[in-house]
Amino acid sequence: MAAFGQNEMADILAIQNLLATYAFALDEKDYDALDDVFTPDAVFDYTATGGIAGDWAKIKPWLKAALSRFPVTQHLVGLPRIRLAGDRATCATMLINPMLLKHEGSDLIFFVGGTYRDDLVRTAQGWRISRRVESDPWIKDLPANFTPTPG
Repeated sequence: MAAFGQNEMADILAIQNLLATYAFALDEKDYDALDDVFTPDAVFDYTATGGIAGDWAKIKPWLKAALSRFPVTQHLVGLPRIRLAGDRATCATMLINPMLLKHEGSDLIFFVGGTYRDDLVRTAQGWRISRRVESDPWIKDLPANFTPTPG
């Protein structure tokens, strides 16, 4: 494995911070903060976990609606594998998300896991995710009649 120079380390730290910004924005229900995580033309595929695919204009309100059913979430992301290529990068980040759901009169906690697979681009404002795909999903303790995409 090649050693990283100072510029590459700065890029890696900036991308790690971007991933943390995403996780905290979701859990703090600050969806406007996500505008600083994704490019305006970013594309997404959350279908592996029962979600939707689309561009940022479609995904942002969907995230807000989908997560509004959970009073508490924790988007825990692992150490990302980042591959730099000039002003572009790819990143794979494992995740596990405990989710508190109000369900049939009681609190239920279930878990979602998987991997975010991202394409990133350096912009004038810093690194941004231009494409995100969820893969390798698993879910534990999901209620039988629960649907990830809100009606």
